[in-house]
Amino acid sequence: MNNTPTLFNCTAFLGMRVVASGSLEHVVTSVMDALDNRDLTQLFIFDDSTGKLIDVDFRGSTDDVLKRLGEQPGDLSVTEVNHQPTRRVGRPKLGVVSGEVTLLPRHWEWLKNQPGGASVTLRKLIDEARHAGEKKSTIRESQEATYNFMTAMAGNFHHYEEALRAMYAGDLDRFHHFIDDWVPDIRDHVKKLAANAFNEGNQ
Repeated sequence: MNNTPTLFNCTAFLGMRVVASGSLEHVVTSVMDALDNRDLTQLFIFDDSTGKLIDVDFRGSTDDVLKRLGEQPGDLSVTEVNHQPTRRVGRPKLGVVSGEVTLLPRHWEWLKNQPGGASVTLRKLIDEARHAGEKKSTIRESQEATYNFMTAMAGNFHHYEEALRAMYAGDLDRFHHFIDDWVPDIRDHVKKLAANAFNEGNQ
């Protein structure tokens, strides 16, 4: 079992103020060196990738805390496996895989008239679709992380609901307008989490 916390970035808040940011190990070590036990009980640590709170038991020494984090199942610990490719003698594979594609006559006619032929065109279309899908996934993940953090730390702030609606509507200017007068550390962290929450044309 790997007893070292994974190196995802996180941010620690004491009240409305950021007190540490970086890897979980760095944040835990920093706050235990700088804060007393009373402050530690009021500390909130958020996973920057999801905007969700991380449950940290601060009892004991720094080594004790880190060890417990490394023993937690799920997202807080990972075991990396280095897979080395098997080398084979002979002609190298070019990465091209043949397969069957079923299209209507009008589709084949259109493909034949494209520069480079059917295979090149199909590969381009697939790559474009994959890129579009990845972009949508990135936007969705950023929106979800922003929502999670805002709900936990800014749910009672002025224009909280309006800011969320602006984000989901893809309106970056209105989103910034609604959060600009928030507590600086909260506002700046929201902007950080929402960096990928908007289409490129709206940034």
